Amino acid sequence: MSDVFDKSKRSAIMSAVHSKKNKSTELKLIELFKKNNIQGWRRNYNVKGHPDFVFLDKKVAVFVDGCFWHGHDCRNTRPADNADYWQKKRERNVLHDKEITDLFQSRGWTVIRIWECELQKKNNLILMTKLDLIK
Repeated sequence: MSDVFDKSKRSAIMSAVHSKKNKSTELKLIELFKKNNIQGWRRNYNVKGHPDFVFLDKKVAVFVDGCFWHGHDCRNTRPADNADYWQKKRERNVLHDKEITDLFQSRGWTVIRIWECELQKKNNLILMTKLDLIK
């Protein structure tokens, strides 16, 4: 189905859309923190880069990244429409993620990036390995 708006109108509409946080993935991670007795986290701590969780006493920042938006290739789905735009968008997100990771690490923080797909049961071992860095 083709878009009912021209490119400039669609761009203006999309620019007005702001993230509401990845609430479902964050809630899954909170459940795992509780199940594994991981304590001391703060959610949505107001710091540049906006990690989903921080452990201030351990200087650990946790980001839960959506696979499509942040460039993880666990799925082979790519939008057919406007493919160049979406590829460039993902590349910008990957670059931004790297810059934020570098910023935190330069301040002595450990950065843990959890992919959305790692919250699935079949990837539990990968996720638990990452969570061990917090304990």
